[in-house]
Amino acid sequence: MKPAELRDLSVEDLRQRERELDESLFRMRLQKATAALESSAKLRSTRRDLARIKTILREKTQPQAAS
Repeated sequence: MKPAELRDLSVEDLRQRERELDESLFRMRLQKATAALESSAKLRSTRRDLARIKTILREKTQPQAAS
């Protein structure tokens, strides 16, 4: 996911995607532990997407600092 695409989403949509990715990451970790994960690169990209979403959520929900 591109950051520009994520910034266009609402806070509720971002929270929904965060939950989905968190659940997906959990399932991938279980698959990795049981040697059933097909691609470990998918695990890395999911972690990065989750981090991007959390960063953008923080930007949107934090009050702006006075300059």
